[in-house]
Formats: sequence, C-alpha cells, structure tokens
Amino acid sequence: MLELVLATRNRHKVAELRVLLKEVAVLFDLSEYPQMPEVEETGATFLENAILKAEAVAGYTGKMALADDSGLEVDALGGTPGVLSARYAGPGATDAENRAKLLAAMAHVPSHERTARFVCAVAIAVPGKPTWTTIGTHEGRITYAEIGENGFGYDSLFYSPTFGATFAQVDMARKNEESHRGRAMAQVVSYLHKRLKTE
Repeated sequence: MLELVLATRNRHKVAELRVLLKEVAVLFDLSEYPQMPEVEETGATFLENAILKAEAVAGYTGKMALADDSGLEVDALGGTPGVLSARYAGPGATDAENRAKLLAAMAHVPSHERTARFVCAVAIAVPGKPTWTTIGTHEGRITYAEIGENGFGYDSLFYSPTFGATFAQVDMARKNEESHRGRAMAQVVSYLHKRLKTE
C-alpha cells in the first residue's frame, strides 16, 4: 500500500477519500501534522492552488501528498466565482450567502446563457519528483432559484443534464460517481494503482 497524506483538515473530505482510496493507499491527513502551517492559496486557477498545497505538504511531511481545489465557474460571469467559490460573498461567507450573491448576479441572465461547470483539480506531489495532476469537470447550468435539499455549496443552484436534476436533488452515492470530484478521483485511483504496481 502507498502512504499518502491528504492536504486537508476537513473531516468530511477525509472520510470521502478514505472510501475512494482504501484499496491503494494508507491515508494520513493534516490533523496528524498540527504544526504544519496553513498554505496560502494564491493561485489564479484551481490547478495552481492544488499544486501549491500538494507540494507544500509533501515538502513538510516527506511523504506523497494529495491536494484538491474545486469550485464553480459561471460563463456569463467570466468564470467567477472560480477560485473564490467558497468566499464569493466575502471572507467567512456562508454557503447561503454565496448562493444569494450568485442568484442576484444572474437575475437578468437568460436561460441559454446560464451555462456553468463544477471543476475539481487534483495534484499529487512526491518530494523530488514531478507533480502529477488531473482535472475533473461537470457541465450544467445555473437555475433561477434553489432546488433540492441535499448537498452543500452551490449544489441547489446547479442543474445537471447528466442527472436531469440539480446536484442537491441527487443522492450522494450517485452524485459522487459523475460529479467533478468523482471524475477527478477516478483518475487518481487509476494513477495510484499504476504507482502501486511499479513501486
């Protein structure tokens, strides 16, 4: 089994990744490295932020590290909220505040121009070796109001033609199979299986 440090202290994300990666890796996370300083996410793209975090954690721990950065890109808003997805309505903004700001910004945008995508960029860094990256996306459109009770973040505003529903109307297991994160993590699992065979 590979030893892999997840560049997060988010318990929900750690639990999700433990299920996805249980066959290929023994997982650690940043709760086991309390002295590790916070990594400034100064990248202009999701991929740049994922690389920054993965390389910083690999450098600090000396182990293989996995980091992801994800969010929503809305075409009518020039790709925003983008890397600011979690703090679109300002630092410390709640999911509800972020959704309210997005709905207000999109209020007069016609349906055919409401295209958007969720993006998940993943980087895996190993000290002294090139960093491996992948990106998963899921295309959809922004609704005119919140629909659905499940999910978090912008899920209730994101209609997926794949599901014929918003992300907040789909159960977690089905969402994880086809979501931006699910698609990126399928590539991660494939990559780690290949590493496992060669190491």
